[in-house]
Amino acid sequence: MLDWPAMTWTDLSQMPRYKLTLEYDGTPFVGWQSQPNGPSVQDAVQGAIHGFSGEHVAVTAAGRTDAGVHARGQVIHFDLARNFPSDTVMDAINAHVRPAPIAVLDAAQVDDTFSARFSATRRHYQYRIVCRRGPLALDRDRAWWITQSLDVAAMAEAARLLIGKHDFTTFRAIKCQAKSPVKTLDEARIERFGDDIVLSFSARSFLHSQVRSMVGSLVFVGRGKWAVADFAHAIEAKDRAACGPLAPPHGLTLVKVDYA
Repeated sequence: MLDWPAMTWTDLSQMPRYKLTLEYDGTPFVGWQSQPNGPSVQDAVQGAIHGFSGEHVAVTAAGRTDAGVHARGQVIHFDLARNFPSDTVMDAINAHVRPAPIAVLDAAQVDDTFSARFSATRRHYQYRIVCRRGPLALDRDRAWWITQSLDVAAMAEAARLLIGKHDFTTFRAIKCQAKSPVKTLDEARIERFGDDIVLSFSARSFLHSQVRSMVGSLVFVGRGKWAVADFAHAIEAKDRAACGPLAPPHGLTLVKVDYA
């Protein structure tokens, strides 16, 4: 008769699962996902978890933010063999992740059916543009600096064309691995606050680089290089070659993830 190890499959099903909300500055990272070409947010978080628990875990995130993209409400989950109070997990990761610009804002134990990625019902992104003559000092890595004025009314009119279910091939990165380019955009809103222009987008899921691609094309409209009709033609083209320039990553922030 075989001698089974102490931890059985029943034991594994009882491993506590933790849901964490993270804030991070994406500037020094190659993105969320572990990559061989530099430090990632995922590597830093997994290293911090190992630092206090001694366990090597794989962390799952709601969204794989690109290099330079920030987060105020990224959600992750992972399992541990040992049961720790949620506050202990939060404080321990915050202590061990230093000096990386990452902070755990909230931690809770959840059912093992919860997935940070697949249980999400909506993701909210914001893109920030600052239109002014003087360069950015405090916000250099937090917004796209544009020296000329933008026609926000025309941009808002064009953005409304994005709402609803569309084939977003025009705004899809070539290396996107999504099975389909068809997505439903629930919100595309543009607001001006003095020199700041904030573009807000919400959907259940997004294609790779979709938000930055849409922003770059909307800025074409704001600069007068495209009419609103040109933007509509770009959507209808379903062709990456019809897309405007890709907006820089540092203006983009994952602000919130919703769950049922």
